[in-house]
Amino acid sequence: MLTTLNTSYTDTRAADLAWALGREPLPALATLDLELTGAKLQLRLLGASHQVLLQEERGDCSETVACIPGSSTPLPLGVAKRVGDWEYEFAARVEVLTPGSFAGRAQELLALVSEHPHGLAGVFPGSPHAFTAMLAQRHEGQVHWRTWHAYPQDGQLVATRTRVGARVPGPRHVRTT
Repeated sequence: MLTTLNTSYTDTRAADLAWALGREPLPALATLDLELTGAKLQLRLLGASHQVLLQEERGDCSETVACIPGSSTPLPLGVAKRVGDWEYEFAARVEVLTPGSFAGRAQELLALVSEHPHGLAGVFPGSPHAFTAMLAQRHEGQVHWRTWHAYPQDGQLVATRTRVGARVPGPRHVRTT
């Protein structure tokens, strides 16, 4: 789903993004509710940022990547944590592109996400390549999502990927004599 976000595009930067787990739902400009084999997922666009709310019988998980005033947790390159009965993995990278490459990559990503049944993308009025996009899927019992945050004024594209799945018990050690 592709939408135009009803807000002005401000000069935020990739470096202003912060990451948080467990935040309450923040006001959203656009949402997409999904049912993925027993998991309820809500993709939320928060302007130049995102929030994902996951509900499953094992519990809830909330991921926020946003310009959060007063946040002390900058966007990490990677996180691996246990969240209740889940294993949570997050990774982020910043791509720096030339203006021509940026325009092509923006068009490619917006087409991919807007045509996908589990995709949500929001573009900002006034800047054709300023957008936030999200894509979710369930694969082998795990929920995955990817996001892209575009900052055309700096030629930066922040890409994240997250995987949440049931914790797999470690091997049991059996002592033999």
